[in-house]
Amino acid sequence: MSKSIKVKSVRDLGIQFTDNPHKMIGQDGAFSIPLNGETLWFFGDTLIGKRKPGESLWYPGGEPVGTKDMSGKGLIEKMINNTGLLLKENSGRNGLNNFHYITNEEGNIKPLIELLPDEDPDLIRIWCLHGIYLDGKIYLYFLKIKMLDETVWPGTFEVLGAGLAVGDKTDWKFRRINYAGSDLLWKIDEPKFGSAVSEDKQNNWLYLYGVVPVDSVQTCYLARIRPSQIEEFEKHEYYCGGETWSKNVKEAVPVFTNMPNELSVSYNPYLENYLAVHSYDLTGDIVGRTSPSLLGPWSEPVLLHKVKSKREKELPYPVLIYAGKEHHELSEKNGKVIYLTYIEFEEYYPHLIEVELD
Repeated sequence: MSKSIKVKSVRDLGIQFTDNPHKMIGQDGAFSIPLNGETLWFFGDTLIGKRKPGESLWYPGGEPVGTKDMSGKGLIEKMINNTGLLLKENSGRNGLNNFHYITNEEGNIKPLIELLPDEDPDLIRIWCLHGIYLDGKIYLYFLKIKMLDETVWPGTFEVLGAGLAVGDKTDWKFRRINYAGSDLLWKIDEPKFGSAVSEDKQNNWLYLYGVVPVDSVQTCYLARIRPSQIEEFEKHEYYCGGETWSKNVKEAVPVFTNMPNELSVSYNPYLENYLAVHSYDLTGDIVGRTSPSLLGPWSEPVLLHKVKSKREKELPYPVLIYAGKEHHELSEKNGKVIYLTYIEFEEYYPHLIEVELD
């Protein structure tokens, strides 16, 4: 039986990573992956340059920036599809301050998973998902994105599929895993596994959560793989309900719904349950669900924090709040105090929230 979530207090710790020496002025994603004694934070589109106070990144001068690579446009010097930093802190209580970005030989922030020569930066993006550190190797799941023509939204795109890349801390160069001639292990109409990765060390399994829209509802599914076989795509099994697993992803059943592509799943000792945290669609609600097992059943969503966003000026697209997730390695008091991040698209920095449970 899932233990219910009750919130005692919430503290807003504001946007993070703004004080950096690289002219980094915005990034989203913000998945965290514990390494030995530090944590890798993995981001999506990262902007280098300057911000004009009071002006939208996406509508400079009141005009849409469009969906193409923003490098060299206006005050934006460079757009990098995905980036990372190493965080030394193991608590979020004072914000996230002891960090350094992963850089190239020139000291500039670099992409962790680079675009391939045949991937047009105006059309294709490689965006972050979660990952895991195994036997000295870092595994990063990713989404491959195709940008579409501009609409009312400042960035309209299609998710082509999800893949996996592997690298290590020596040079931070990541190689994509290929299967049957493709780096997309899960295709456009399949769950994009790697949104959250949870390791069951006792039973020697990695559990991967992945999302795909079903009848316009974002729906989450579950896969598993032995840690030693993580690079062997054909060894994945998909949860079909009860105690049943199949190697056919089409037989998988949902575990819960209404999250964007991003979420977190980890064991919370205080709740004596697994805790899943995600944005509830694009409502601005960051919610939690509990389950006694990584397989479920998961509770109904409980509000952890409601983001309230007020714009100084009207923009031609609605408020966009997404990427809600917990960073369990920052938790305190045995999981009674947890730390969440989300992205508000106009702020465009990870926004840190402390939640104390009752």
